[in-house]
Amino acid sequence: MEETHAGERPFTCEVCHKSFGKNVKLHMRIHTGERPYSCKICEKSFTQNSSLNVHMRIHTGERPFTCKVCEKGFTKGSDLKTHTRTHTGERPFSCDICKKGFIHSGGLTLHMRTHTGERPFTCKLCEKGFMQSSALKAHMRTHTGERPYTCEVCEKTFSQSTKLKAHIRTHTAEKLFPCEICKKVFVSARNLAYHMRTHTGERPCQISQNASVTLIVLPTS
Repeated sequence: MEETHAGERPFTCEVCHKSFGKNVKLHMRIHTGERPYSCKICEKSFTQNSSLNVHMRIHTGERPFTCKVCEKGFTKGSDLKTHTRTHTGERPFSCDICKKGFIHSGGLTLHMRTHTGERPFTCKLCEKGFMQSSALKAHMRTHTGERPYTCEVCEKTFSQSTKLKAHIRTHTAEKLFPCEICKKVFVSARNLAYHMRTHTGERPCQISQNASVTLIVLPTS
């Protein structure tokens, strides 16, 4: 079989007319939907055997790519490359509008929606739109009532991990939101904001009698 020269692309896809030096048959699977390589454990299928091999590491726990700085392991070399930027500070993907930089292209894609207002993930029940699929997934729990996050101390359940994290502070008395005037400590920024009005006298709106403000009283030394 005659070898192709470097840079030469003699094979053309009949569907999208993209040119290839080789592997046009592999490319065609994008159009045909063919996925001949299947995982025997979860039955997920792939267009390439190499993709299947990488996927299998999810089941085996193998992480052959290790960060030399923090020794964290990854299943893919590309994931390690992205992770390394958290140490180097490199942000090669920049927003053309506000110049904010990101360590991976997905972060830039998500950020651009803050400028365009795009909300591609829509709730089928109330038609509310979201920028991220994870945000839609969390929103759906308001309809289903699902509360997958449980406090290990009191077994109270929550629909979001952030709400559980805030709740945990009521047990640990973690000092994240102290009042700089009287040194009282609160478990959320919202509670601190309510409290600050006792010092400033600000009354932008009437607080409902049912509104709860959680205060942590720390023992004096």
